[in-house]
Amino acid sequence: MNALPNNTMPVQKPNVHLWRWVAMVCLLLAVMAAALCIGRYPLSLSHVTSILVAHLLPGDWTNLLPAWSSVEQRVVMQVRMPRVLMSVIVGASLSMCGGALQGAFRNPLVGPQILGISSGAAFGGCIAILLFSSMPATLSLAFAGGLAAVAIVYVLGRYERRTTMLMLILAGVVTSAFFAALISLATYFADPNDTLPAIVFWLMGSFATASYIKLVSVIGPIVLGMGLLFALRFRINVLSLGDEQARALGIAVEPLRWVLLACVTLVVSASVAVSGTVGWVGLVVPHFARLVVGPDHRVLLPACALIGAAYMVLVDTVARSVTSAEIPLGVITALIGAPLFAWLLRRMQAKGASHD
Repeated sequence: MNALPNNTMPVQKPNVHLWRWVAMVCLLLAVMAAALCIGRYPLSLSHVTSILVAHLLPGDWTNLLPAWSSVEQRVVMQVRMPRVLMSVIVGASLSMCGGALQGAFRNPLVGPQILGISSGAAFGGCIAILLFSSMPATLSLAFAGGLAAVAIVYVLGRYERRTTMLMLILAGVVTSAFFAALISLATYFADPNDTLPAIVFWLMGSFATASYIKLVSVIGPIVLGMGLLFALRFRINVLSLGDEQARALGIAVEPLRWVLLACVTLVVSASVAVSGTVGWVGLVVPHFARLVVGPDHRVLLPACALIGAAYMVLVDTVARSVTSAEIPLGVITALIGAPLFAWLLRRMQAKGASHD
């Protein structure tokens, strides 16, 4: 069979109704509006809308809008808005990374956490908090830790100059365990009165320290990585057909897979730097997105971003509003993701038994 040039491959228009995209966008906007209203200092939707309109639209609107207090303005624009925007960016990026990885490796159980990327980035962030306590250092060392994890996975996963999916996933599990041990070692040497609480709180995941400065510092790497993943969405479709078929269609499978891993590492490292370790998002959300738009990655990746953003905003709103003390994000996402992971394992076992 002759290899087809990439530009001669037949392209079919994704069959996704417009109302589904409208519904996902409306869901995200509704969740964001609710997040700005809900909290220990509750606000009415009319006041939140007035504050946003006054800040976003030019002109003097204050005479036409309901009056609001300076305290309400500070709560919306300085406290909740950076947190909501950070939740949107992190949720969208982690979900898109999960969808891309699951397609590239043809495995619904693959995610940034499974391949060790999150653990490597978390270790780099721990070292930054332990030694420097600065945002640029946290971002740089988180990215370095993620790259180190990918390099270890690459070395462990190769066998006879080839990389199999099973070996890559097993290498990711081993790498995660290795970096988890290093994280424990870092916490052992941390100051119990100062650095240790900061590291533990950061590792459990939280947007409590979200700010516009942090948002600006990570928006570049995250948008760059997500843009590259979206640009490669058609090639991810080809990878999902299988390595042999992808090679027959002219795709360099292994280099493409590692380019995808590099993009995912960039995005996950930036997300971990500002939110800590928030697991299971990249595993859970792509499955919901497939139920909505199907497996075509040309529409699946944007759907993952929209649903993941809404999911993360909702989780963060619950985390800061249910109790007087804020619940770590990692706790809530694990409570949702772990049962779903077990259900997926049982489902795959049932499918395997039916084919025997």
